[in-house]
Amino acid sequence: MAKVFTIPVPPDLGRKKRERTSDPRYVDGQRLLVEAMKYLAQTDPITNRSAIELLSEHVRTRFRMSDSPLG
Repeated sequence: MAKVFTIPVPPDLGRKKRERTSDPRYVDGQRLLVEAMKYLAQTDPITNRSAIELLSEHVRTRFRMSDSPLG
């Protein structure tokens, strides 16, 4: 078993926050995944169920409301 050490760092209150701008690639990526799920569900929902679940899990774990396209 490995031990995890954390080194607390005080926040830098003088740091300027980055301007938030939307990244069209981020939104297009989400749209593409949703379109893929729709297509799979329309063609053969029973056979494509595992693929739809895989894409759905990816969307839920990779793209959350708190995620930022700025990284």
